[in-house]
Amino acid sequence: MTENDPSLRYRGRFAPSPTGRLHFGSLVAALGSWLIARHHDGEWLVRVEDLDPPREVAGAARQQLATLASFGLVSDLPVVWQSARHDLYADALSRLLHDGHAFPCPCSRSDLVATGGIHRQCIAPGPGRSAAVRLRVPDGTRVVFEDALQGTFDQRVDLEVGDVVLRRADGFWAYQLAVVVDDADQGITHIVRGSDLLDSTPRQILLQRALGLTMPQYLHLPLILDADGNKLSKSMASLPVDDDAPLPALRAAWQALGQPAAVLEGLSNVASLLHAAHREFRPDRLPKVISLTFAAAHNNPVAGAV
Repeated sequence: MTENDPSLRYRGRFAPSPTGRLHFGSLVAALGSWLIARHHDGEWLVRVEDLDPPREVAGAARQQLATLASFGLVSDLPVVWQSARHDLYADALSRLLHDGHAFPCPCSRSDLVATGGIHRQCIAPGPGRSAAVRLRVPDGTRVVFEDALQGTFDQRVDLEVGDVVLRRADGFWAYQLAVVVDDADQGITHIVRGSDLLDSTPRQILLQRALGLTMPQYLHLPLILDADGNKLSKSMASLPVDDDAPLPALRAAWQALGQPAAVLEGLSNVASLLHAAHREFRPDRLPKVISLTFAAAHNNPVAGAV
């Protein structure tokens, strides 16, 4: 496996899951990935990760795309839908099974309670039970990579994660396999996303190695934390943004990314705001942690905020 060729044109992406309306935390990730792509004169793509029907909300994907458009964040190439890419995932899984990197596994979550959900060997009876397919993670497997913002990340994948599910027992594709296959197929050179996915990255690197794929460069944006340093859930970051009033949320997201408020003052439309943001954005200002202490001064940047 090789590192990404620096001569390749930058290509980034934003990949929301259609589990509801686009919220402020997702807007920060979308704007951050768009700004970094534009800073490098690169392309910015949008991919809909609609591979988990039980969790999806009807119409949410189209609504998310409409919200992005209202904020001026439009994919440079046609939007890709994971639900139309089953053949790609099946081909990758077949290769992994053929090469001995993957194996069928009948173990359920309840079977693995005693090990904290970490799978090291099959302990469930196989006959008559639907099987998942897992990536084989050998004993002693350690992945270390350098994140462009968060720094060195080191994970003992065998002890902290175990054998990774690639296809669930119910037949649905697992996120880890789909995201690796899609990023490679779309030629993604740089992945900018929220740091809640930081600890998933070593699993994806192992998959890239097993499939002989090029490793993208990673940058994990900080999560939005409350005053006590806890990840926000049922509060501002999880409230939907307002498609009809994008400017306050864009300004708040800009400042959450560590950029100076004065740059966007006096701008009255999305196009001029994004133009100024593109011109003035500096990656070296990105914070490792986002605090919501700035939020009160931003005219309720999300729908329902008080």
